[in-house]
Amino acid sequence: MTESVPAPATPSQDAKSFADHLRAIEFDARMIGMIAALAAIWLGFNWLSGGAFLTPRNVWNLSVQTASIAVMACGMVLVIVTRNIDLSVGSMLGFVGMVTGLVQARLLPELLGFEHPATWLLAILAAIALGGLIGLFQGALIAYLAIPSFIVTLGGLLVWRGAAWWVTQGQTIAPMDSRFRPLGGGIEGAIGTTASWAIGLVICALILAGIAFARRRRKRYGFALRALWAEIVLAALACGTVIGAVMIANAYALPAGVARRLVEAKGGTWPEGGLVTGHGLAVPVLLALAVGIAMSFLARRLRFGRYVFSIGGNPEAAQLSGVNTRKVLMLVYGLMGMLVGIAACISTARLNAATNSAGQLDELYVIAAAVIGGTSLAGGVGTIAGAMLGALVMQSLQSGMVLIGVDTPLQNIVVGIVLVLAVWLDGLYRKRLG
Repeated sequence: MTESVPAPATPSQDAKSFADHLRAIEFDARMIGMIAALAAIWLGFNWLSGGAFLTPRNVWNLSVQTASIAVMACGMVLVIVTRNIDLSVGSMLGFVGMVTGLVQARLLPELLGFEHPATWLLAILAAIALGGLIGLFQGALIAYLAIPSFIVTLGGLLVWRGAAWWVTQGQTIAPMDSRFRPLGGGIEGAIGTTASWAIGLVICALILAGIAFARRRRKRYGFALRALWAEIVLAALACGTVIGAVMIANAYALPAGVARRLVEAKGGTWPEGGLVTGHGLAVPVLLALAVGIAMSFLARRLRFGRYVFSIGGNPEAAQLSGVNTRKVLMLVYGLMGMLVGIAACISTARLNAATNSAGQLDELYVIAAAVIGGTSLAGGVGTIAGAMLGALVMQSLQSGMVLIGVDTPLQNIVVGIVLVLAVWLDGLYRKRLG
């Protein structure tokens, strides 16, 4: 009798096995590619900067700088999904930010007095309302007058940039209300180590509950279930990312003088050997995460989100199915404007001033973030999480180049090349699927 010997696995079989593992996790291949690209960028800049890039201080500042771009990228996903574009978001941010500064530094103090408890809230509401109205106006021109979105928003890029200068004749407005400034991060905009750990643990609990709930719903309706090991891997990766982010935020220590004042203000005694107190998570980062979660829920769970993706997939079929495509498109631009209003508050609070230069080239970074994050310019495809990760990639590139001393013109060249490559790769990916 002869004993059969199994043939050695071929490279194609190994590759197929790895693909099967990825399919079991149900993780987007482009998302894995972005994470790998982000890791390469971080490690590369850390090496070029002599270890300065991956310090807690730089990573904390990087997250704060990403917040406003990430917020706008969430809205840009829906705009691009509908096969349109918005080139005016940077100029809108500058105009809304200038009006927001004018409201809280000049208008409200005359009505309510300086440092009134309601000033910061009224300023935020004014920014969101103004951004929403501008977005609705531009959306109406696109949807009801059938003017191409490229032309409308290109005109908006020029109009709102000029309007930002016209509001104050080019003057910078400062300072902002003390209750408004935490929206921009900094020492005032850090929530501390204890609150950061509490929020991190709550997020981990919600992640575990969400995975368990989704698995139970799939089982109830007879849908295919992920392998149990895949569920455990996803939960471990998500919770590990949250815990790691909290650890990095808490590792960035407050200046000794500031920490001492905080301890003494709470009635504590400053020890002789000093005390290391971490910043904790930044308010704008938490705000951006909240926006991302809300937008993901809107896009994936609500009827409005399904309408948006159906319009991007096939506008004629969506209209024949009874979807009011013009109304949905106008509302998408209105939502984009509201998110610009939130981003304007973050940007203005971070600078503690409203300036005419705010938002310059932000439209480039926002569109690039959405495209790098997997949003197809052909419409119908895109994820909020991918766009936020794309925003982190773009801001990492800019921050890393600043850290190693790259000139601004060369920074713009690199960003432009990355955008073109992202669109090219998106085309290759769609051809592969097709």
